Amino acid sequence: MTGERDLAKLLGGMRPRLNPGCYVFTTVAGGVPPGVSPVVTVAEDEGLTLVLRQEEADAAGLAYDYAAAWITLRVHSALETVGLTAAVAAVLARSELSCNVVAGFHHDHLFVPHERAEEAVTLLSSLAREG
Repeated sequence: MTGERDLAKLLGGMRPRLNPGCYVFTTVAGGVPPGVSPVVTVAEDEGLTLVLRQEEADAAGLAYDYAAAWITLRVHSALETVGLTAAVAAVLARSELSCNVVAGFHHDHLFVPHERAEEAVTLLSSLAREG
């Protein structure tokens, strides 16, 4: 199933959803530790990056220094779409909000500073209305 490619339609249909919980980025040298269920993994030369719930990282004794909120853009974007990430990043950057983007097959997922999650959702919702 092909996702949407029209940027205006994508922006207008984002419907950002704040997922519950606090998420952290950490890295491990081997595989995923027992008892840990990451929502994102990225294999890098330096190790395996995991994005997981803060409670799981704490229980597993994994170090981290960035606590994030996870926002899902509930529009099905095509992976080859041009401009969605740039538009989202620009509106958040204007408010000095960092954003780590992960593209899934169906949706884009944003990790923003946990303490500013509601502000990020408000900004994204405004962008969608302007879409």
